[in-house]
Amino acid sequence: MDFAQRVRRAIGMAERINTLTYAQQEEIHQRWTELTGQAVDETFHLIPPVYTDHGVHIRLGRNVFVNQGCRFNDIGGIEIGDDVMLGPNVSLISSGHPLDPARRRTGITSAPIRIERNVWIGASAVILQGVTVGADAVVAAGAVVTRDVPARSLVAGVPARVIKAID
Repeated sequence: MDFAQRVRRAIGMAERINTLTYAQQEEIHQRWTELTGQAVDETFHLIPPVYTDHGVHIRLGRNVFVNQGCRFNDIGGIEIGDDVMLGPNVSLISSGHPLDPARRRTGITSAPIRIERNVWIGASAVILQGVTVGADAVVAAGAVVTRDVPARSLVAGVPARVIKAID
């Protein structure tokens, strides 16, 4: 399957998930498993809609909660640990384009995103390619995370910076 076919497949499968209600978690689990190729734990909760560009590079731990409107651009890979909560409209963007204008429309850059255990990512936050968010961290609503987030810290702003340690 080529790149364009994988994108069309993922968008179509996400559209099918998006026809479901929150109360239809069993069917959401089935469709998410089909989308990602990985069995999802029974403790996974998703409020549709959700969006993705590939789907097959997403790995979820146990007890993950995904609020409505989240985006998983997973070409570079997205790994989400146990007990993670994603607020509404969170974007995990593991790919981008080269800065060079001559290569921008023909090239893709990518690097994995790793969200460690017990992280809370607030509404409309954006996590960019290559970022690891350490265990027990909080990403404030609206933050744009361009660098790794230390464990047990609160980050906020654009670009996100550490506001305080979490005791």
